[in-house]
Amino acid sequence: MGGSGKTTTAKAIYNQIHRSFMDKSFIEDIREACKRDRGQIRLQKQLLSDVLKTKVEIHSIGRGTTVIENRLSKKRLLIVLDDVNKSGQLKALCGNLQWIGEGSVIIITTRDKHLFTGLKVDYVHEMKEMHANESLELLSWHAFREAKPKEDFNELARNVVAYCGGLPLALEDLGLYLTNRTTNEWRSALSKLETTPNPHVQEILKISFDGLNDEKEKDIFLDVCCFFIGKDIAYVTEILNGCGLHSDCGIPVLIDRSLIKVEKNNKLGMHNLVQEMGKEIIRQSSRKKPGKRSRLWFNVEVVDVLTKNTGTEVVEGLALKFHVNSRNCFKTCAFEKMQRLRLLQLENIQLAGDYGYLSKELRWMCWQGFPSKYIPKNFNMENVIAIDLKRSNLRLVWKEPQDLASLKILNLSHSKYLTETPDFSKLRNLEKLILKDCPRLCKVHKSIGDLRNLILLNLKDCTSLGNLPRSVYKLKSVKTLILSGCSKIDKLEEDIVQMESLTTLIAKNVVVKEVPFSIVTLKSIEYISLCEYEGLSHNVFPSIILSWMSPTINPLSYIHPFCCISSFLVSMHIQNNAFGDVAPMLGGLGILRSVLVQCDTELQLLKLVTMILIGWSVWVREIQCISLCLRIVA
Repeated sequence: MGGSGKTTTAKAIYNQIHRSFMDKSFIEDIREACKRDRGQIRLQKQLLSDVLKTKVEIHSIGRGTTVIENRLSKKRLLIVLDDVNKSGQLKALCGNLQWIGEGSVIIITTRDKHLFTGLKVDYVHEMKEMHANESLELLSWHAFREAKPKEDFNELARNVVAYCGGLPLALEDLGLYLTNRTTNEWRSALSKLETTPNPHVQEILKISFDGLNDEKEKDIFLDVCCFFIGKDIAYVTEILNGCGLHSDCGIPVLIDRSLIKVEKNNKLGMHNLVQEMGKEIIRQSSRKKPGKRSRLWFNVEVVDVLTKNTGTEVVEGLALKFHVNSRNCFKTCAFEKMQRLRLLQLENIQLAGDYGYLSKELRWMCWQGFPSKYIPKNFNMENVIAIDLKRSNLRLVWKEPQDLASLKILNLSHSKYLTETPDFSKLRNLEKLILKDCPRLCKVHKSIGDLRNLILLNLKDCTSLGNLPRSVYKLKSVKTLILSGCSKIDKLEEDIVQMESLTTLIAKNVVVKEVPFSIVTLKSIEYISLCEYEGLSHNVFPSIILSWMSPTINPLSYIHPFCCISSFLVSMHIQNNAFGDVAPMLGGLGILRSVLVQCDTELQLLKLVTMILIGWSVWVREIQCISLCLRIVA
């Protein structure tokens, strides 16, 4: 990102190694230079002049590239190309890099990681934010001309460091501004930064925003900046795709340009100062009239807009959050003019009046602590992609089935009073259904079997929920099924074999006493947690099979079904008294690699060795490990 020290680092490297090169050039601020008339030609002339120590006349970019290749070919060069923002600039100065002499070093600084795609670069270094101690030292050198802050300023200096978030440019700029100022002036400056960001820092950071390719990428950035920090990247992508912003390709562009980042667990993040820059762009569109801005997020301003009914058609996103015990009520008519509103995020808010005033353009409806017992029928949600009503007061979701063809994500987690799911028959494109921790939920509507596109079903900690309707097992597209903590579920049907896309089954702390045999035949399943077995399927299934082959159970009853699991069974653990019955079916286990057989006597061991040496190679040709154990009984 801007101000992270790319140019400073490149200069430090150049200064350290330049004496080892006869031919060298440091071309600074290429982005700005190329804005001027004949900018790339001027840069070509500079490169040739630096290396050849003489002026070279060039009249076109193409001619310049040819001259550079011919005159600099085979030379051992040190070249720094600083602040490159277009691939054409690299082509004009370096061509295809094939002519560069052995032992040459080319250093490129850029805000756009994507520029390196297609170039055979040896190493890409991403600038990281400075650590707190490093930040404090850099600030101190600029503010106090020494490595540590003066004693009276120690806490204030750490507050400035926290605000700067490890960005060298901000630390240097604020350090210089605060030089020779009193503690009161430091406090005043910090207070001012909360509402008026440092203009120089903002100007540098905004260059990355201004350089985005189109308005859609800018809209994605501003949406993430105001509403989606800390949200899952797949979740955000789905919603913004529904807004027509093509975020599948837009979000990677923002990541490449360091405007947003993907943090652990695939959550979207952003440097505090970059987020501040984005919000300042929105503020500047209408400094004194918040209702004329595209996005509203600051509580004081949002309350003012809703109270005075000053919202306009410009508003596309609105967020208003309060603490759990502060129930603030507003009239729905305050939304009447916001007909382009597509992102709505409310928390512990009540709305009184006709819900028909809310925009029909809504794509994201996130309302934590939704106060009503059911969603009103006239709430326009026909275009909504995601409904998030965590911690709601819902008893029912709707009184009548709703036709929501666009809905892909429905999250009703932690709804303590919800007793049954809605009728799903008209939610035909639903992909994720999350009902985590709904303790009174006791019924899943049988129409759940109609959800042909469902890939996630999360019923974790629904402690009142009994066994699932048989229609659940018709969900061929479900990849993840979570039933952990559903303490009343004591049975999974053999029909689970119909869930042909199931890769993850998590059912910890349930009272299922027996694993359905058909689950072992599911070729798609990769991870399982069920009946005290947990792990990757190829590790878990042999243990499940062993439990079936207990001496108290006749293993012959399992011989025929075993043929169904030949595609994945890689190891077996068999008691000696079952081996003779099980042996005939070994030929069907095509990828069996290891077998452990336990014997009680030497005679049994001898018989097994004979059987293996004579006949086993006919059954299992790929066997790699045979373990025979003589179990001594005292």
